[in-house]
Amino acid sequence: MNPEDLVLISVDDHVVEPPTLFDGHIPAKYRDRAPKVVSKDGLDVWTFNGAVIPNIGLNAVAGRPKEEYGVDPTSFEEIRPGCYDIDERIKDMNAGGLLASMNFPSFPGFSGRLIATAEDKDLALAVIRAYNDWHIDEWAGTHPGRIIPMALPVLWDAEACAAEVRRVAAKGCHSMTFTENPATLGYPSFHSDYWDPLWQAVSDEDVVLSIHLGSSGKLAVTAPDAPMDVMITLQPINVCQAAADLMWSRVIKKFPRIKFALSEGGTGWIPYFLDRIDRTYDMHRLWTGQDFGGKLPSEVFREHFLTCFISDPIGIKLRHDIGLDNIAWECDYPHSDSPWPHAPEELSAMAADVPDDELNKITYQNAMRWYSFDPFVGGRTRETSTVGALRTEAAGHDVSIKARGKGRSPSATTLADLAANATA
Repeated sequence: MNPEDLVLISVDDHVVEPPTLFDGHIPAKYRDRAPKVVSKDGLDVWTFNGAVIPNIGLNAVAGRPKEEYGVDPTSFEEIRPGCYDIDERIKDMNAGGLLASMNFPSFPGFSGRLIATAEDKDLALAVIRAYNDWHIDEWAGTHPGRIIPMALPVLWDAEACAAEVRRVAAKGCHSMTFTENPATLGYPSFHSDYWDPLWQAVSDEDVVLSIHLGSSGKLAVTAPDAPMDVMITLQPINVCQAAADLMWSRVIKKFPRIKFALSEGGTGWIPYFLDRIDRTYDMHRLWTGQDFGGKLPSEVFREHFLTCFISDPIGIKLRHDIGLDNIAWECDYPHSDSPWPHAPEELSAMAADVPDDELNKITYQNAMRWYSFDPFVGGRTRETSTVGALRTEAAGHDVSIKARGKGRSPSATTLADLAANATA
């Protein structure tokens, strides 16, 4: 398909939260203790509960040359306004040909784990609700049909988390981010019945639990002095581990309507994974006690998991082995893996041999179905939603690459550097 004719919904982008996020959403009694942005050594950082959270450079490099990528903290002045301003984000989306986008959080952590560390759980719950109201009503609500709303979970209380699922679902939100491994954060694992109220709520409300790599706070690393390239290469391992954990847990068997998305984990490994779980089931179920009721694990996987990719030529070739109804596309704006603003051209080249009906599932139809999301509101049609039509709307919007003289040579960046910056 010609890139200008694509319709694109990205199920994994990111928002760099604006300093005004909590101004109109947090109850007055918590305002002084809510997260806030302060200036520290010329940088803008979020502070909450004694923690200082800088915006790491790789989180917001859209519009910067690759030689300036790095983990050094940045200020709002150093990043594109589209990272944190919704009106500018829509302009960037139009210029990049994106009809709609789902945005994971930044400073709270992908699963909201920073907020969960607060000892005052009433404060933490107020912050979670305020964040979700901002994201649904303001970030997504300002431009209906352009942002798939996503909520933060209440990690420390399964019952409260279930209540929040039902609250945000009533506001039209059908995606909640969640950790890839609650055990690493000190909570009961996927194999416990602790989370049953949450599993029931998301099943009842048709809410997808979107599990982003790194959301457990622990990435696959080999050594503290390993180059950053090692960690970046191994990132999909986290998502593979989460998929295995959930597949063999009691969750899917007890809650047959539950749905998960494996966000930013790629898809090329999925066919091997499906072969492996089927082989494991065949060889070991009689002594491990696994029972999928006459179905193969690979069949059950396709009923419950959405897989997602940014750039994955192998995954596209193996799309039928993965399942055409189980694949969605990601842009990853404004992170360092993102092909914005040339994502349509990259995707079109990778999918040159894919029939239009199959490509439409991958680029937008699966996202609409899984997330109960309709971008065609307010009179927008498919014809006015294509890459070409959206770029026409964005005529004159500047998407040029601009050097800012910041960043660090990737060859000099190690995992120890990342840890030092994250706690600075």
